[in-house]
Amino acid sequence: MTDRNTMTISFPGGLKVAADFQGHHLVTDQPKEDGGDGSGPEPFVLFLASIGACAGYYVLKFCSARDLPMEGVGVTQRMIRDPETNKLEKIALDIEVPASFPEKYRGALLRAASQCAVKKAIERPVPIETQTVVV
Repeated sequence: MTDRNTMTISFPGGLKVAADFQGHHLVTDQPKEDGGDGSGPEPFVLFLASIGACAGYYVLKFCSARDLPMEGVGVTQRMIRDPETNKLEKIALDIEVPASFPEKYRGALLRAASQCAVKKAIERPVPIETQTVVV
């Protein structure tokens, strides 16, 4: 049994790595060209997806609270990389709205998306401590 602040990581085979937390079981893998089965997202891809999904949650909550229709509303996340090193340099989130989306809410919608906890954790990183524990 794990609590809200504990995640258990295991190794189910091959290059798969599983995370169990709050009753969920998530399995990552590596692409076939890197020796994995390609059966799940790579951990870094999952990390990137968490940014857009988190911003999307705040967009959804903002629109729902104001009874704004979600049709045509979306988020496109673009990863901008250095062309020489392929290093991630910037993540751009485009909050897409239809022309009918009320102008008076557009700035507030951007501010709502910026409340994403994942984005905030990246902008102000917490220390990550790694240690060996004998069990």
